[in-house]
Amino acid sequence: MGHDVVEFKYDLNETFLSLDTTDAHHRTLIQENRPKVSEELIGQVRVAHKIRPVDLFFSYLYDACVTPETIDEIRALGITAVNWYCNGSYQLHLVSEIAPHYDWCLVPERFRLNDYLRMGARPIYCQEAANPDVYKPYDLPLEYDVTFVGQAYGDRPAYIRHLINQGIDVRVWGRNWPLIPAPGIAEGEPQPGSTEQKTTVYGGGILSDDDMIRMFSRSRINLGFSSCGETHRTSERILQVRLRDFEVPMSGGFYMVEYMKELEEFFEIGKEIVCYGDREDLSDKIKYYLVHDNERETVRRAGHERCLRDHTWKKRFAAAFAEMGLA
Repeated sequence: MGHDVVEFKYDLNETFLSLDTTDAHHRTLIQENRPKVSEELIGQVRVAHKIRPVDLFFSYLYDACVTPETIDEIRALGITAVNWYCNGSYQLHLVSEIAPHYDWCLVPERFRLNDYLRMGARPIYCQEAANPDVYKPYDLPLEYDVTFVGQAYGDRPAYIRHLINQGIDVRVWGRNWPLIPAPGIAEGEPQPGSTEQKTTVYGGGILSDDDMIRMFSRSRINLGFSSCGETHRTSERILQVRLRDFEVPMSGGFYMVEYMKELEEFFEIGKEIVCYGDREDLSDKIKYYLVHDNERETVRRAGHERCLRDHTWKKRFAAAFAEMGLA
């Protein structure tokens, strides 16, 4: 977008392993680490600001990362401070301490805007998006019927198991995927054949970013899941628009995701992406689109065009900066 960016030079890997302030072990690590990160951050901001005035401090930080006073110090330099956070749907408590100290909080969960206001923060609704320079189609043969790339948690394994039981050839890549046996094979029973065995899912490991994007082009149907964390086990199952909802169609992949009303603001359902309501609806729609190539191709193309037109990060940030008075 033409902005000069000064990156915070600090290894935050260890910091991001201990974020839960409700966990006693995490709290101990946070108490030790947060002052160190805070001191280094304000030091680097001061140096950068002295070399050339900084207009905007843009972060994705949790309470565990920095003290609220650090954000106050940055703002005291005349720098607008903005925090982007996309786990507020079910983990808003992890930023409740620092959020009110920013000038603005970019919030992709529309239903959480009032919660930010109640904690004293200033939210701007800014939905997620994708970068077309990174997420783009590849001219590759279609190798897989149905794929999912992402971690195994929540109700995702149950959905995948249902598809296998329906005889659908589905493959998964990502953390924590167990071996899921084909129909008629008991849990824990040795699996015959190889990882290419029909209707058997093996955890395919973690793909690189580039391989993940290429996988979207290699798959007839790319799956998406809308539920958050383990909320399916509670009385309030929380759904959320996700990065993948834009990354797959931006990459030219055919996308099928669980329906939630907010998606209607960004796609024409059934024409640009396809949504399902439950496990049975998902398997029925997969079977339908696997044998209706022309319809699948029409949806795929329309979804790609819609993302290029409306769902780039450039458009999202331009709108947010304008609302902040930073245009």
